[in-house]
Amino acid sequence: MRRPRPPWQAIGELVTSYLGPHRRAGQGSLPAGLPSDEDDVFRAAGFHGPTRVSTGGGDVVDRTEDELVASVFSLSSAAPHLFGERLPGFEAELRELLRRASPDGQFSERTGDVALDLWWP
Repeated sequence: MRRPRPPWQAIGELVTSYLGPHRRAGQGSLPAGLPSDEDDVFRAAGFHGPTRVSTGGGDVVDRTEDELVASVFSLSSAAPHLFGERLPGFEAELRELLRRASPDGQFSERTGDVALDLWWP
């Protein structure tokens, strides 16, 4: 990688400092984390599977500060509406954190595997 990696752990800690320790999703929260019974729900509804399709990941991509800010706000656990009146302060601190990690606002990271589980009736 040519540039610094995005400081995802520090970003997560910043989100937690604003929104608290329980993961948020939509208008609610997930104090016990994400539900893990999705496969059971599909099977109970009469679906068969899954067949998993995977991208494999592993490509190195470049990201700008603006792209990382947009990426954070695209998460259901850090959607802009969750911050309310504190949104401008959070974004300012997020950008400051990113500039400390990479003063020119340029980052590189290796993509992760993206998997799609296919179910059929």
